[in-house]
Amino acid sequence: MNLTRKDIILRPDPKRVLFRPFIPKTRKQILKIIARILKMSEDEVNRKYDEIISEFGKRHNKVDNYFLKQFESVKELVFTDEPLSLKRKLLIGAYFTLEYSFESSALFNPSIIWHPDQSGVPEGSKRFILSLRAIGEGHISSITFRSGIVNKNDEIKIDPPAKFVTYADIIPDSFYQKDLFIRKLKELGLQNDFSKRVLDELKDNFTMNELKEILRQTVKFYSFTFPNAEIIASKILNLAKSNYEIEFARNTDISERVIFPATPNEINGIEDARFCEFRDDDGSITYYATYTAYDGEVVFPQLLETKDFYHFKINTLNGPAIQNKGMALFPRKINGQYAMLSRQDGENIYIMFSDMIHFWYHKKLLLRPTYHWEFVQIGNSGSPIETEYGWLVLYHGVGAMRKYSLGAFLLDKNDPTKVIGRTKEPILTANENEREGYVPNVIYTCGGQVFGENLIIPYAMSDYASSFAIVPLKELIKEMMPI
Repeated sequence: MNLTRKDIILRPDPKRVLFRPFIPKTRKQILKIIARILKMSEDEVNRKYDEIISEFGKRHNKVDNYFLKQFESVKELVFTDEPLSLKRKLLIGAYFTLEYSFESSALFNPSIIWHPDQSGVPEGSKRFILSLRAIGEGHISSITFRSGIVNKNDEIKIDPPAKFVTYADIIPDSFYQKDLFIRKLKELGLQNDFSKRVLDELKDNFTMNELKEILRQTVKFYSFTFPNAEIIASKILNLAKSNYEIEFARNTDISERVIFPATPNEINGIEDARFCEFRDDDGSITYYATYTAYDGEVVFPQLLETKDFYHFKINTLNGPAIQNKGMALFPRKINGQYAMLSRQDGENIYIMFSDMIHFWYHKKLLLRPTYHWEFVQIGNSGSPIETEYGWLVLYHGVGAMRKYSLGAFLLDKNDPTKVIGRTKEPILTANENEREGYVPNVIYTCGGQVFGENLIIPYAMSDYASSFAIVPLKELIKEMMPI
């Protein structure tokens, strides 16, 4: 098969940095830092703040805004009613801020999606968005983006990333649906007398602030009746925090926007987003991505959705069929139901159907490890792609020496529980230039796209950097063993 590797390598860049909160672990240390800044004269404050701006101001956009935000986060610990100057507030905020190089270690596991804005693109070309998993200090993963164009000659050009990186604004007053919240509490084993008292006080649609206040009151009044009330309240709040919204400024470039862990369930990373352009029955388009949130111990499958790549909604995926990693949504409903691929047992690929996109109750085995290069396990590598031949699915197999390779299989377009073709040999494995990296011998992707007569596969090399390969679609279909 005539596979062509492109002469493009996207490597991690430690110069790309963003702001993160820096909050010491103890209240005592926070108070000491604030006290030391309050003792400084106004001249010392001005001089020190000017030094900070001189050193960091050109590395970030809207530095003052973030420092003020961080000042607000500790303001209640400023033990004086005396008005503070603007620069003293900014200086306090700077001491509770750090720079984070979010892609210093790796830039990998890409997923390609067609850009919602195709204006100004030359005829025969198409603009795309590439999402990537970025890893920085502490092995914390986030989602970052690049844009580019593929032309009629299958030449791929990546736009240079923007100078600045932007941290999204978290929208705190998103509404939660009480009936869906109850379902998730039951699934997590948190449906008890304490949670019932909390839920009885909530409206059918409630905000985060309303939930926090009711939890506070319920813990206060029933702490003796429910000795573990604070623990239960914390778990209920963490569930709510896992369903949130974020928004980026409209004047930001796609490469400026980074989706960084924002909740307790994501504290150790956001992994392997699989994007798809979902077309609903009414013709409207929503961009969904399934991804894995990780808190250091447990993985939480999540669903991200956006219409424009500025405003994003993040929700938990729920139900007994939501386990393990590797969820991938089909780009439209099939026979009136949402459909998704999954891997609940860490070994095989399953298919699921549901009337509700956030709740999944049943699964059906679709594919088992069969060939030598996949004897250890298999898993999908992105959302299914609709073609005239059927649903084309890229998948990865793990073989001897924990070597990852890419293959493909084909599902019946009307009944995707039927596998009608499958590659016997891998279509892409690491060559000598690709096998060294953070995790050696791994080739991985989170989603390709068909463009003209070819399949574009963005892929990661040994969990370090990313590139592209082009495969003629008809040749790939011919390579598949009939099932």
